[in-house]
Amino acid sequence: MIQRAVVLSTGDEITSGKVLDSNSNYIADRLNEIGIDLVGVITVGDVPERLEWAWRTAMQMADVVISTGGIGPTADDLTTETIARITGKSLWRHEPSVEHMKRLFAALGRPMPENNLKQALFPETAEIIQNPLGTAPGFRMMVQQAGHTSHLVVLPGVPREMKPMLDQQVIPWLRANRGSEKIFATQVFQTFGISESGLDEAVAGLIRPDEAKVGFRASFPQISLKLMVEDYPGVAEKRLAELSERVRNRIGPYIYAEGDSTMEEVVAELLTRNRLRLAIAESCTGGLIGHRLTNVPGSSAFLIGDLVTYSNQMKIDLLGVSPDTLREHGAVSEQCVLEMAAGARARTQADVAVATSGVAGPDGGTPEHPVGTVCIGLVAEGVSTARRHQMRGTRDWIKLLTSQVALDWLRRYALGLPLGESVLFRR
Repeated sequence: MIQRAVVLSTGDEITSGKVLDSNSNYIADRLNEIGIDLVGVITVGDVPERLEWAWRTAMQMADVVISTGGIGPTADDLTTETIARITGKSLWRHEPSVEHMKRLFAALGRPMPENNLKQALFPETAEIIQNPLGTAPGFRMMVQQAGHTSHLVVLPGVPREMKPMLDQQVIPWLRANRGSEKIFATQVFQTFGISESGLDEAVAGLIRPDEAKVGFRASFPQISLKLMVEDYPGVAEKRLAELSERVRNRIGPYIYAEGDSTMEEVVAELLTRNRLRLAIAESCTGGLIGHRLTNVPGSSAFLIGDLVTYSNQMKIDLLGVSPDTLREHGAVSEQCVLEMAAGARARTQADVAVATSGVAGPDGGTPEHPVGTVCIGLVAEGVSTARRHQMRGTRDWIKLLTSQVALDWLRRYALGLPLGESVLFRR
């Protein structure tokens, strides 16, 4: 029966602060979804005695220890040999893993270095966890020490390799070994336009603790609300559906998606479905809106172009913004972004266009236009709307938040919703 877990994150690059440990957050979220209690997260560098201490400590604390990192081909990858040493197991070579590595290198047209063979060594009794995207397979093994049984799960540190291995091979195994017939049914609501504290206040008293677990996650610039119901199959889903409807009725205007969808994914799906062609004109966001949308596969179905017109002259030459507008109202004005959007739409024959201009900081602010002043405009058939916002934060935060508001406007336009409802920091 597996009920408690420890996540063990290894690597000098993490303890030195050079690399952000996103793996632990991802694993913690997945464990929470299936009702495994995460006792703690241990981060340790590539030092043999520290690794040994971390593994022994984690095994004492939990039924399962999930580690990431330390299974590469170099001398400082010490996870496998550390486990073999503390469990008293010999290492054996898994030939199918060797063949998998050779095929990967052959596909790249490169010879395989001999040190990669190290990644095919595993402690006795280990069960291999296949890594279809990389050369480092993971493994799982059961260890009994001092009357306590622990399951060790070893995964690579590269997130793009670790995540599918966890989701497709480890989580199903953990779910099957929880020791309970009950399941966890979850629903996630992605919101924008309300703070975390405001969201908490909005749903206060809506769901009792005995009905479901309610959790919040702030991931700027969006806030997620998660419901988790534990019950028997069939019952849990029904209860979750009823509770989810309560949430929709209470905070519906702030919900832009359900599940793990991002704002750009939602916008891309709506524009594609409605066959709307989009043009973008960006100044202060410097191409960020286009970047986010082109991260979505299939964006060529709706995105015609993204014109980054940072200087006033480029706004005049490429978008047809009037010099009189810039002289009388300035580049950071509702009048300017409306002309930017209109120009982008006219020049690309798009159905809808959105434009941004502002002062992202940290310098460049004036009494009339302090840092964080941002104007957003949207132009389409029968629609011409612009708003001025006063945002706060660092330069990258202001740019990201501006792009989020602009995308939210596109979402609302595609759904036929009033654009004004998405105003967060109107001045």
